[in-house]
Amino acid sequence: MAPSAISVTPSSPTSKPEIGRTFGNYKEQAAGAQAYNRKLEEEGDAHHAKANYLNYLPAWDPDEKHPPLEPFEHTEHGLDADSTFPELLGPSVEREDLTPSIGTVLSGIQLSKLSNSGKDQLALLTAQRKVLVFRDQDFATIPIEDALKYGEYFGRLHIHPTSGAPKNHPEVHVVHRGVDDRSGELLLQERTSTVAWHSDVTYEQQPPGTTFLYILDVPSTGGDTLFVNQAEAYRRLSPGFRERLHGLKAVHSGIEQAESARARDSIVRREPVTNIHPLVRTHPATGEKALFVNPQFTRHIVGYKKEESDTLLKFLYDHIGFGADFQARVKWSKGSVVVWDNRVTGHSATLDFSGQRRHLARITPQAEKPYETPFEDEKTIGKSNGESNGH
Repeated sequence: MAPSAISVTPSSPTSKPEIGRTFGNYKEQAAGAQAYNRKLEEEGDAHHAKANYLNYLPAWDPDEKHPPLEPFEHTEHGLDADSTFPELLGPSVEREDLTPSIGTVLSGIQLSKLSNSGKDQLALLTAQRKVLVFRDQDFATIPIEDALKYGEYFGRLHIHPTSGAPKNHPEVHVVHRGVDDRSGELLLQERTSTVAWHSDVTYEQQPPGTTFLYILDVPSTGGDTLFVNQAEAYRRLSPGFRERLHGLKAVHSGIEQAESARARDSIVRREPVTNIHPLVRTHPATGEKALFVNPQFTRHIVGYKKEESDTLLKFLYDHIGFGADFQARVKWSKGSVVVWDNRVTGHSATLDFSGQRRHLARITPQAEKPYETPFEDEKTIGKSNGESNGH
């Protein structure tokens, strides 16, 4: 099989891999504790300034352990939203769509000041546009406890099993590369690209929904985040092909991520799990169907032989990864907050920078257990961007 987003790099079970090594289809983008110089981040040196937000620097506590996640009942706030978006798209708000099908930049509104009604509108518009970008926000400067309380409105906050987190705040997933970090370069010793399309932690029984990522330190150039509209990816398929995907389920695994963390002398807060989800899931607020597979965490299709599963998944991964006409690229700037719906999108960091700090914080509310509804002709459901109004 030709190399692609599903290419496999076997690893030796008897040797400890360097940063940048891969575990099966899992491509490790995280730098982790092994590549972290805390003193340099806290104090800087003659050539580098210290980090702007010391309270968000990651820590890895090897003694921190969490029990398995229990099921919970999720409330979908997008169902309660006023679809005219009076608070989110008021007269003072400027709107710029990044592409016709995915991504919208909103200026002139402060996320932290939204009422609960405004948050409901945020959940719905994010589901419709897939990715929202807010500039000049105060998320990075408000207390971490307040940011977490805000995120908790949208669902139970996920604690990542392996990532660094601010001390005493394991619900914050820190995305961090220090000024001396070279893990991206090491990854490129093993791979031709640092791009790793995925939806976050789909191995969980209830993966995330409305998700928040905000910038703390940004490189002067590079470090953009790529997003893909997986509802549009589903609609691009022929009706017969879409119909054939319905009823299929796939195994999603967190085992390789945990193995990679242990190999890098990092931590595993919670033992890894696998879960089975439909290949096509339905969004509870919009009714849209979306492909729900990704090469980072999807392992095989239930009931298919290996060659059959690999062939179909490779086609879907390539379809998603090469779909530049239903993707968007978000450039980070000071004060930016990006909100996306993890149920209907995929994304990837781009590690095209070196010698500069890239530091972000993610708040990750979990949503419902993925489900599918019966196949129907997508022409009856609405336009390709999932919007019925609000433009």
